[in-house]
This record gives sequence, C-alpha cells and structure tokens, in this order.
Amino acid sequence: MSGPLVRLGIPKGSLERATIELFRRAGWKIGISERSYVPSIDDPEITCALVRAQEMARYVQSGVLDAGLTGLDWVLENEADVEFVSDLVYSKASAAKARWVLAAMASSTINRVEDCAGKTIATELVGYTRRYFAERGIPVKVEFSWGATEAKAVEGLVDAIVDVTETGSTLRANGLKIVATLLETNTKLIANRDSMRDPARRTKVQRIAMLLNGALAADGMVGLKMNVPEDRMDAVVKLLPSLTSPTVAHLWNTQWFSVEIVIRESTVRELVPRLIELGADGIIEYPLNKIVNAADSAGTEKETPR
Repeated sequence: MSGPLVRLGIPKGSLERATIELFRRAGWKIGISERSYVPSIDDPEITCALVRAQEMARYVQSGVLDAGLTGLDWVLENEADVEFVSDLVYSKASAAKARWVLAAMASSTINRVEDCAGKTIATELVGYTRRYFAERGIPVKVEFSWGATEAKAVEGLVDAIVDVTETGSTLRANGLKIVATLLETNTKLIANRDSMRDPARRTKVQRIAMLLNGALAADGMVGLKMNVPEDRMDAVVKLLPSLTSPTVAHLWNTQWFSVEIVIRESTVRELVPRLIELGADGIIEYPLNKIVNAADSAGTEKETPR
C-alpha cells in the first residue's frame, strides 16, 4: 500500500496538549502550526487531523478517520458503531473515571432521578441524557448547554443539569448537590471497523495502542541502577520494590554486582539513603518513556460498552 496507512484523529481542546505529549513519550513527534489545521507527524504511515472530541466518533464511524482518541461519553452520545482498541488513562494522578452526573441546587426538591419528571435539564450530553430518561419512562425536557452548565442551575434557568465531574468539588462550590451518576467515562482509542479488517491498518493501530499504553505505564516510574558488594546483596535486594525481580549482573573480576530496578519515583527519596546505608554505591536514577508489557498488544475490545 502506498502512502499513509492510518488517518488518526487527535482531540482538539482540553486533551490536545496532553495527547501530543503522550505521543512524544510513545515515540512520535506531532507538530501543530498556528497557520495550519493539519498536524504534522514524523511517521510516513500516519496522517493526523485535529477533531473535537465530541465529533471524533462520528468521523471514525464514517471512515473519514481510521482511528482517533475520544471519550466513551462522546461515542455513546453519537451512538457510534466503532471498535474499541484501548483504554487510555492519561495520568495516574487522575486515574478515576470522570462521571456525568445529574445535579440540582442543594435546596431543590429533586433528590432522585424520578423527581425530574416534568423538569428542564441542561447538558452538553443531550442525546445520551434524553435516552437515559426515556428508558426509565421519566418525561423531561433536555436543553443543550454551550458551557458553564452549572451556572444555569444556580441562576434558576433550569431545574437540574447533567454535567461531567471527577470529584464533584466544583458543583458543591456552586451550591449544587449530586443526585445520581448517569455515566462513567474515560478516554479511549477507537477505530473504524472496516479499517480494522485490513491487516496492515489493524497492525498499525494496535502498535500505536501498545506504545501509548507503554508511555502511560511509565508515568511516575523511574529506573534505578546501582553497584552492590556481594556480601550486602541479600539485604539490598530485600529492600528493593520492583516491577519484576531486579536485574542483577556480576561486575567483571570483582566482588560487586550491578543491580537495576524500575520503581515509583515517589519512593526514590526514601529508598536511596537506605540503600547507601546498606552498602550500595554509584546509584543512578534515570527517567522512563515507556514500559511495554505483552498484555498491551493483546488485541481489542470485542463489544461497544453501553
């Protein structure tokens, strides 16, 4: 096949910078010029397009894009028939899934989903919200919100809102209460089903997923390398936390060993002084871009989660 194999959608907006940085750590350099809407990428088998996350699933389903990154929420909002390739948790610091929640003013009489009957709800997730209430036989009016959704409830423009949150702190700060969770969502790499029937495209997309997950697995992890005298090895190894067993190599013509491990960066400041006290020497800490496991290349999800 001549030309690029895969046209890949990069989410424009809040995830744009994080996505470009994730690809950098995975091994791809994506460039975005102020004078161009088309991102560049240093891989002749990939072309990129900047697409709003809210629209990504629609373009992937239609085949305009072979694959793209977006949230499960926007796949369900568009009722898109796509293949789910991989979950992508961008940061261990925010590993919890975001939630779309039904919220109302703390003083509101809405305390259950059923209490919304006959009420007006504002949200960006209009289609999913309408289906959610229709499936439960609860008549509501759902209005599209262009943003600042919580303000519409605060100002009394609507009876309740459906908005996305991780902790709920912003909602509570504005005097709202969470009534119910309608949907949990996270970022996914999705692909066009016809594209994934082509062996070359499938292989490329799966390799992208493998390396992106490798970059995510390395988040907050570092490598540690040190020299340890033979008579202190047992004590040092017992102290070491490790992704797997530490790598140990005998230093040529000495009574010393080279020991290498992968650990969480947050443990280094406590661990290194204790290692020195136990007799380790020449300790080197180095950053990691990727940690790739065999499980990261184990295929795709079989069904669209609902």
